[in-house]
Amino acid sequence: MFAAVGGSAIRQVAIKQIKVEVHQVTVGMFISRLDRPWDQTPFPIQGFYIRDAEEVKQLKTHCKFVFIDIVKGIAPVIIKLKTSSSAKNNASASRRMTKGQPISASLAPLNIRHNIYIPAVTSLKIELVKAKQLHLKVFSAVTEVMLSLENSGDISVQGTKRVAGEMVDSILRNPDAFSWLSQVREHDAHTYSHAVRCAVLAILFGRQIGLGKQDLHVLAMGVLLKDVGKVKIDSALLLLSERNAAEEADYEKFVELGLEMLRASGDVGTRVIGVVESHCERLNGTGFPQQLAGDKIPLLAKIAGIVTFYDDVTHPRGAVQPVAPSKAVSQLYELRNIAFQEELCVEFIRSIGLYPTGTLVELNTGEVGVVVEQNFKRRLKPKVIVVLDACKDHITSPFVVDLELDDQHKQGLIDAGKVSFSEAQKIEICQSLEPGSFDIDIAKIRDDYLLPKKRKSILSFFKR
Repeated sequence: MFAAVGGSAIRQVAIKQIKVEVHQVTVGMFISRLDRPWDQTPFPIQGFYIRDAEEVKQLKTHCKFVFIDIVKGIAPVIIKLKTSSSAKNNASASRRMTKGQPISASLAPLNIRHNIYIPAVTSLKIELVKAKQLHLKVFSAVTEVMLSLENSGDISVQGTKRVAGEMVDSILRNPDAFSWLSQVREHDAHTYSHAVRCAVLAILFGRQIGLGKQDLHVLAMGVLLKDVGKVKIDSALLLLSERNAAEEADYEKFVELGLEMLRASGDVGTRVIGVVESHCERLNGTGFPQQLAGDKIPLLAKIAGIVTFYDDVTHPRGAVQPVAPSKAVSQLYELRNIAFQEELCVEFIRSIGLYPTGTLVELNTGEVGVVVEQNFKRRLKPKVIVVLDACKDHITSPFVVDLELDDQHKQGLIDAGKVSFSEAQKIEICQSLEPGSFDIDIAKIRDDYLLPKKRKSILSFFKR
């Protein structure tokens, strides 16, 4: 049996868990399980360290007892990234973001407005047709900017402005469509694809917290252009998985170089330039180029920094092994109020879900599937297309499991007294899998599921 802890499934026998009354919880403990489902609480991830008295207070509000992992939990806790092989390979960036202490200064409350935008105005399949065409236009616009900078040093961003606005409109109509196209790694240059994925994440994030359309346009534009200065950086330096202090200093010049080019164009607004200028700043002052801290970092730049970190971990440059989305979320959460504002970390996690569209997951049935649509009310209950059986063999006819419908159906049976909780056997995601864990063509799964002409007969779970 597996238990979900910190976004990853670990064999129960390998975890030294202790059940404690919630009043016994102290700072430094690692909470591995609750006495109720995670999605019935405000905690955005499954498994976390207790960092302060406020988190203890939150636990007391929602739980009577919890399970703590005495292997992971130490007191006082030393907050740091749980180093995986990929995190070590990205050591230069990780060292900068994890050094120092949590910020002690108070931060101004954020004006977060939930449910401003309707979850889906158009259906996923209808919006996908528009999004697919737009995706090509976005790459074309970003590529045009990069090439013009490399060849002549001149920059025209009119095309980028136009497609940034179209991206905002597409994601507001249906968030999943554009996300699908960004999650699948095609044969695009890293800087281009990174910029587009980050822009999609930023718009999803902004949508979650209720930013106005004008702010979303500025955010999308800034994120698409945030790395233009890298065209002036030696490509060998960009490809290094680790950099010494001198190399890191040379690398960090890309922000200032980009600002010079954007300002010289005379065609980029000051707020967009602000996103580019401050997206590498960190909450506790350990970022660059100005070592800004706290609320001196503009809100849109804080958002850009979070999505950049997340995409760097899940889509690292070169041969570095990517990290599963749920593990990247856990790494981000560990950096709350150190590198990134806690409230924004939580809202970002809510915006993409613990298992973003395109994530490879293992169910508690042993089957393996791909998340194909989000559930914006219950983030742990997306739609999953099952492609491998419990023996990890390919299924001839993949089928869709709607985890929300499955939960409702079986909870109804439990409430009616027809079955016990254990007999109901609700289907749940027990872990996300590292990209490339199995020979699964996610792009083909996307096309088979989303494109009407190619779509094969897919059985629903209730017809199995």
